[in-house]
Amino acid sequence: MSENGQKVIEIPESVTVRDLAERIETSPIDVIKQLMANGVMANINQLIDFDTAAIVVGELGFEARPMLPPEIEGAEERAATPIWRRMIDAEDPAALIDRPPVVTILGHVDHGKTTLLDAVRKTDVAEGEAGGITQQIGAYQVQHNKRLITFLDTPGHAAFTAMRARGAQGADIAVLVVAADDGVMPQTHEAFAHARAAGVPIIVALNKIDRPNANPDRVKKQLADIGLVPDEWDGDTMVVPVSAKNQVGLEDLLEAVLLVADTLEIKANPDGRILGTVIEGEIDKLRGVVSTLLLQNGTLHVGDVVLAGITSGRVRAMFDFQGNAIEDATPSTPVSVLGLSDVPTAGELFINVPSEREARAIAQKRSLDAAEKIETRKPLGLEEVFEAFKAGETQELRLVIKADVQGALEPIMTSLDELSIGDIKINVLHTTTGTITENDIMLATASQAIVLGFNVGVDQAAQKMAEKEKIDIRLYDVIYHLTEDIEKALKGMLTPEKRTVLLGRAEVRATFRIPKIGNIAGCRVLEGLMLRNAALHVVRDSEVIFEGSITSLRQEKDAVKEIREGFECGIGTKGFTEFEAGDILECFAEETVEVE
Repeated sequence: MSENGQKVIEIPESVTVRDLAERIETSPIDVIKQLMANGVMANINQLIDFDTAAIVVGELGFEARPMLPPEIEGAEERAATPIWRRMIDAEDPAALIDRPPVVTILGHVDHGKTTLLDAVRKTDVAEGEAGGITQQIGAYQVQHNKRLITFLDTPGHAAFTAMRARGAQGADIAVLVVAADDGVMPQTHEAFAHARAAGVPIIVALNKIDRPNANPDRVKKQLADIGLVPDEWDGDTMVVPVSAKNQVGLEDLLEAVLLVADTLEIKANPDGRILGTVIEGEIDKLRGVVSTLLLQNGTLHVGDVVLAGITSGRVRAMFDFQGNAIEDATPSTPVSVLGLSDVPTAGELFINVPSEREARAIAQKRSLDAAEKIETRKPLGLEEVFEAFKAGETQELRLVIKADVQGALEPIMTSLDELSIGDIKINVLHTTTGTITENDIMLATASQAIVLGFNVGVDQAAQKMAEKEKIDIRLYDVIYHLTEDIEKALKGMLTPEKRTVLLGRAEVRATFRIPKIGNIAGCRVLEGLMLRNAALHVVRDSEVIFEGSITSLRQEKDAVKEIREGFECGIGTKGFTEFEAGDILECFAEETVEVE
């Protein structure tokens, strides 16, 4: 459907990259590019949350709207965007009462999010001072004018993207912190996008106004440029000057939160169906799985059965944000819960179900349904590109390129720019210097790309991942050979070739001087096998410092053909004797790869 000329796409609470691309009728690679631009590395079959998906589709010209699970869908579609409105849509309007607004604080790093949260906490924490449990539960409540406000304590958590998604999904109002001396920054854009995607109103906290180089007017103009026009400029965004460090303007900020809450008519039915959002979860060594839940409708009691995604369990104990044991929790109350079978996913919607058996059955079905959606697709090798193009399976050759120095990347890129043949295009996803790593293979897996290396090696973890994911890695030491192979692939002329396969790895423990031969490396085989006359790489500090072959392989005094994992041996090679303890010796063989 379309609204105001923009196409609206309904997206479930979690969706695979492939499914999201199909919903908006675009290529999965376009979705992956947008995810990468927002700091998210995801492969084509990976599940992403609603807020992350909403940012992607927003960048591609669509408006995202949450699709509720079947358990809470009403008889007809509703147009309201905020998810909490849709969750209580089936409730009796006469039973609805005001509930405290839930606020998340977002913004660019170093703009004062944590300092502002600490300052707000000190103003008037509800029912006493919060102890160390506050940082663990990730949420707390304060009072202002005898009204409660719930704050999500999002700063300081490890996963930046998950933190933003959690805050935007569980919140009614977002406070965007922008430094008056620094202005709108990249993470400001991202935080704004998450809040906008979740359909929550935004209040700007213009922080650090006490700084001598603060320039509020300049920052307000920057805010207006991204769509946050201050109310004093006839816009609809409240911009509140504050100094978290000096605790200036905090009362005004809390008042602004309540004013916005009043316009939203944030309500819930305390006697209605239990609905809410998972804030975070962890495994405690003493208490087991500890889940932080934010209730948004109904009243949660100790003994209730909770279902969150594919995780379920009976609430055995419940604690408020100060660590006090409680028996029930009302809407907008953050609680720490014991009893779930596994750690739930942050941002997941949770509900109450009648029994643990039913909860487990639903969770199992959800898990199976998710598994059925995951389809595996064999990544393309260079030999298959032209055939795949003729079959209509691909329109471009996607590459990840690594080189030893920046100066080598420029001529490679220049040569590739001239190589597109007909309708097959070359799409270079990523170029940088250094050894081929797991991140490069992860990107290639996500985008079905081929990895090209120029005068670089492949680290052990990357090699294993490439073999598992069947990613084609091509290594070159002459630029012409690299571009020639790409050109042949595009023309469908590239024939199957021999490819190196890792046979084993050994670590140098000591070196021994053998008369008339030189230094021999005393090694222990870490994995696989070392084979006499096989190709050999000497790796030091993740860099290949020598490439040759194993000319001597001995176990004690006996010459042998091979040594397997766990055994010690002596290894010699022609042309290199400068072994050092800690060097890794990688044994390779060649195999012919046939086109399927």
